[in-house]
Amino acid sequence: MKPIHTDKAPAAIGPYSQALVVDGWVYTSGQVALDPSTGEMIDGGFEAQARQVLRNLTEVLAAAGCTFSDVVKSTIYVKDLADFARLNELYGEAMGAHRPARSTVEVARLPKDALVEIDMVARLDRT
Repeated sequence: MKPIHTDKAPAAIGPYSQALVVDGWVYTSGQVALDPSTGEMIDGGFEAQARQVLRNLTEVLAAAGCTFSDVVKSTIYVKDLADFARLNELYGEAMGAHRPARSTVEVARLPKDALVEIDMVARLDRT
């Protein structure tokens, strides 16, 4: 088991790692829209937060040695399912033609009162 850390994504706000690599699999912790340089939530509503979450995940995955094209499963937590259509657009832009398995659930509250949180499972290239 190898913990992953990068300064290009927000530091963990609790006793956990940004991600772990286990037997060729990368398990990211949930990312909310924290600015990596300040550790503070970004302003700008759902779209701005979703974009920041995806940027943070890009950096965590890169630190582990993979990209969105290696993701096999995402779990997305949203404060309001009314944002689902916009979420699909933004997530689709980030994933390109790649379509991993995904779950999306509406939750009562997220850390730091975030509007969206995403975690991912990716497979490292085994070639």
